[in-house]
Amino acid sequence: MADEPFLLKDMLTRDTVAALASCIAHADERFDPDAFVADVFDESWSGLELKQRTRHITATMAIHLPSAYPDALAVLLAAARTAPELGWEAMSFSDFVDVYGLDDPGRSIPALAEFTKLASAEFAVRPFILAYPDRMYATMLAWTGDDDWRVRRLASEGCRPRLPWGMALKPLQADPAQILPILSALRLDESEDVRRSVANNLNDIAKDHPDVVIDVLTEWQDGEAETAALTRHALRTLLKRGDPDALRLMGQDPDAPCVADGFRVDPGSPMIGDKARFHVTLVSEASTRQSFRIDLVVGFLKANGSRSRKVFTVKTIDLDPGESVDLSRLVTFEQLSTRRVHPGTHAAAIQVNGAERASIHFEVVGPV
Repeated sequence: MADEPFLLKDMLTRDTVAALASCIAHADERFDPDAFVADVFDESWSGLELKQRTRHITATMAIHLPSAYPDALAVLLAAARTAPELGWEAMSFSDFVDVYGLDDPGRSIPALAEFTKLASAEFAVRPFILAYPDRMYATMLAWTGDDDWRVRRLASEGCRPRLPWGMALKPLQADPAQILPILSALRLDESEDVRRSVANNLNDIAKDHPDVVIDVLTEWQDGEAETAALTRHALRTLLKRGDPDALRLMGQDPDAPCVADGFRVDPGSPMIGDKARFHVTLVSEASTRQSFRIDLVVGFLKANGSRSRKVFTVKTIDLDPGESVDLSRLVTFEQLSTRRVHPGTHAAAIQVNGAERASIHFEVVGPV
C-alpha cells in the first residue's frame, strides 16, 4: 500500500502539543499538561483541518488557563519567553489573543509582538487592524524599527490586504495608502525575510491598484541587487498578466519584435496523470540586444467546458539581434487538490513580454 501523503495538519502531533503544554506548565503550576493534552486529542481531532486544530488547541487552552483574560495572557507570555523551539503549535499563543483579547488592545497588541517571535502572529493581528485601524497603523510603523526581524516582518505581513488563509482587509484593498509608509520603512531591511514580506504585500496591492505599485517601485529603484529582487517578486502577478508598465520596469519592451517557432507539446495528447513538456524556439527580430520574458499559458479545460488560465514562467533571457534559443517547460496533468484535470481539448500559448506569440490546442485523454 502506498504511503499516506503528509498533510499540513499532521504537523500537530501529540508530541508537539505535549511540548506546548510543558511550556505553559512551567509558567503556571496550576496548569495540568496531561489533562490538557487529553482534552486536545478528543473525538473531534481527527476530523479537523490545520487551522481548525489550532483553534481547537486555543479553546482547550482557555479551559485550562485562568478564566480572567489578563491572568491567562500573563501565563502565556511567561511561557513564551522561556519556550524552547516550537513549531506550528506555537500559533495558538497569538490565536488565543485573536479569540479572547480583542476587547483589551492595551495588553493584546504588545503580546502579539512577543508571540510573533515564536510563530508569526500575521493572522491574529488582522482583527485588531480592522477594530483599531489608526492605533494599529501607528503601532506597526513603530514595529518597523524593532530589533527583532520577526516583529519587523509582522509589520508588513500582518497588513497584507490579501494574506493567504488570513482574514481579508477590505479597507486596505480599497485604499492601501496606510500600508505604504510601513513598506517604505522596511524596503531596505537587512533581513531577506522582511524584504520578501514587503514584496508579498506589494504583490497583494498590485491585484487591486497596479498603478500604485508601479509608482512606488519606480521611486525605489536604486540599482541594488536586493531592490531588484524585491521588485521582481513584487511584480510577479503583473508580469504574468503581461502588464506593460511592469514589464518596462523590469527592462522588457512589450513591443520588442520576435518570433516563436515550433510551439508544440510532447506527447501530443497527454494522459491524465502524466506530465507533458512544451517546446518552443524563440528568435529575436530586434535591431538591438533585448530582454525577453517568456511565459507558458495553459488553458485547462474545466467541467463546465470553460478553461482555467494558468501561467507558468519559462525563462527571462537577453538575446542579440537574430539570436535564437530553444526553450521548454514541463507541466503536470496529475490531479491536484488545487486543480482538477478533465479530458478534452485544452489550449496553450507562448507569451513573450506580455504578448501572445504562438498558440495550440491539444487533447488530454483519460478517465474523468
